[in-house]
Amino acid sequence: VQLQASGGGLVQAGESLRISCAASRGTFSSYFMGWFRQAPGKEREFVAAISRNGGTTDYADSVKGRFTISRDNAAKLVYLQMNDLKPEDTAVYYCGAAGLRVESSKSVRFWGQGTQVTVSS
Repeated sequence: VQLQASGGGLVQAGESLRISCAASRGTFSSYFMGWFRQAPGKEREFVAAISRNGGTTDYADSVKGRFTISRDNAAKLVYLQMNDLKPEDTAVYYCGAAGLRVESSKSVRFWGQGTQVTVSS
């Protein structure tokens, strides 16, 4: 499967942003999907994950209550709705597809290119 993330941008603290990841060349519904992020000088970290049918989601503690992951299997899209953004959310955000539950970057089989999210204070 090929993945392409989009929707990043520059926002102010407290604002919202939704980023998307479009899949092609594969059976999207057969993959667990996840979002990760990487800030300058830091390792890539887990943000959120969603099961194949969207019924189960997981979040990093740092984004719980602010971010929501969802998917549209018919459209082959996965979304990350980010509310109440903070400067520490600034990073390049990557989507990933895995054959099993997404628990870490090691779980990911296919990566999309990143989309930059910058939150100003």
